Amino acid sequence: MDALFDSTDAVRNANPLKHACEFLYSSPVNLERGGCLSEVRITYETYGELNLRKDNAVLICHAISGDSHVAAHDELDNTGWWEIMVGPGKPIDTDKYFVICPNFLGGCRGSTGPDSINPDTGYQYGLDFPEITVGDIVEVDCLLIDSLGITRLLSVVGGSLGGVVTLEWATRFPDRVLSAIPLATAAHMTSQALAFDIVARNAILSDPNYLGGRYYEKGVIPASGLAIARMLGHITYLSRESMMKKFDSTRNQARKIETAFETKFSVGSYLAYQGGKFVERFDANSYVVLTTAIDNFDLGSTPIELQKSLKRSMCRWLILSFTTDWLFPSFLSMELVNALLATDKRVSYCDIPSECGHDGFLLPDEFEIYGEMIRSFLSNISFEVLSGGVLQLERPDRIDYEQILDLIPRGAKVLDLGCGKGGLLARLRQRSECSRVQGIEIKEKYVLRCIERGLDVVQADLNDGLHAFSDHQFDFVVLSKTLQTVRDVEFVLDEMLRVGVRGIVSFPNLGFHEHRRRLMNEGQAPKLDFDDAKEWYNTSDVRFLTLKDFEYFCSKKGINVHHCIAIDTKQQKQIDQNPNENADVVILVISK
Repeated sequence: MDALFDSTDAVRNANPLKHACEFLYSSPVNLERGGCLSEVRITYETYGELNLRKDNAVLICHAISGDSHVAAHDELDNTGWWEIMVGPGKPIDTDKYFVICPNFLGGCRGSTGPDSINPDTGYQYGLDFPEITVGDIVEVDCLLIDSLGITRLLSVVGGSLGGVVTLEWATRFPDRVLSAIPLATAAHMTSQALAFDIVARNAILSDPNYLGGRYYEKGVIPASGLAIARMLGHITYLSRESMMKKFDSTRNQARKIETAFETKFSVGSYLAYQGGKFVERFDANSYVVLTTAIDNFDLGSTPIELQKSLKRSMCRWLILSFTTDWLFPSFLSMELVNALLATDKRVSYCDIPSECGHDGFLLPDEFEIYGEMIRSFLSNISFEVLSGGVLQLERPDRIDYEQILDLIPRGAKVLDLGCGKGGLLARLRQRSECSRVQGIEIKEKYVLRCIERGLDVVQADLNDGLHAFSDHQFDFVVLSKTLQTVRDVEFVLDEMLRVGVRGIVSFPNLGFHEHRRRLMNEGQAPKLDFDDAKEWYNTSDVRFLTLKDFEYFCSKKGINVHHCIAIDTKQQKQIDQNPNENADVVILVISK
């Protein structure tokens, strides 16, 4: 196939689903908006084996145009839409997990939808298919899960519409979901995203062949309207960067394809091709039904409403967004994260650097990051929750960690700002009495390392504040090896002491005699990094300070210093005499 036409749709087709199963619920299903279905049929596929305890099940939720075929079952099977993610040895490992992927209610790949036969009339539903909600989709899928004898899901995973369904699962059935992984999604659609869906539906509804939704009976399809709807969709799935990379160099090199749409430019050929392929495998009424369901979804339009909705959840969360996704922008994922943090839920989050736009979660470009995050998160859920495993004791990452651990009582709630690779958090977690530990870290490689360790970490910039957290939400807030890197010390410390009853600060002390000697005798800046000294040009430090500087700052700002520990890291000992001169690292416990 011409590389120009390559897309996340390339692996999808209308071929028979060789390994599909069918679940029939023969009793009436009442829907949230007042409709009723006299029976419901759900097509689904499974991978791997359900264990004897039936507690290794992972439910995968597809996007609007997806279906149950998430991955190939064998070498003779068709490629699935998330082939990179699901399979033996892959992040969602079918050697370990029992994976279930249903085609949603309202879809057109076997599950009850507008193109299904209405048992009450003997004809296809068409526009008689009742309006459904995301809640209806989850309720019906829950019936399927019940039929499999599964009382609790190890995880629910999905992107886009699938991410919305994941959110609904975690809040509607909180006692049945151990973990949730929503990708590239949000608590509600933006008005911009709604606008694209409205135009797409209007394109379908105004197609002469739509015939009020009863085109089945006439043997026609609203091909033009559905193709235009899909073209609009593809525009929103790509980013500006990915479109420039894909089309700019061949802007005027159109491809000749059989189409009634404009193909003057290469991007036009691409969109016409994608629209035409979509018509071959998808139903226009289903597109209307499913886009309406996601557009009506709203977990909360204000922080308070969102907190109220998410407070119902009882699972651990891994939320992933993609930097160039403008259909579900990263700030919408951060709204979810902030609401979860405010309600003391266990959450990890990363904004994956990507040029791929909304389709990033389906593509291999950043798979090394987001795929490994999902692998590690699921593995730790399985190990800790199901096996009762405890993280193995690790050698301290830094010498100051042991002293900081001694300052934090067992059972304390701790927030670690700039938690790095999670060394301190990992040791806190090993003390099982510790009720809650959370990390904040800006570097995605360190976020990944923390997730690999089974820790809860949110990617965020301390310089933006801690507005997601309430006053004194934590017993201790730790700022270790980070103070010298922040831009606004007063602001960050104010936030730290607002959120924590007490704060613990550690930093390299410029007053140390070796640093003074190097500067005075050699005329060179000191190397201040705790364990891997950096030069002045490659350190992340933006300021240098002494113990005396910090003590003076505290007295000036009305900050109480409760305890000070001074360390000579080279001699591995605590300093009692003249710490400003004899210690290269200092740790202070402070409050307001």
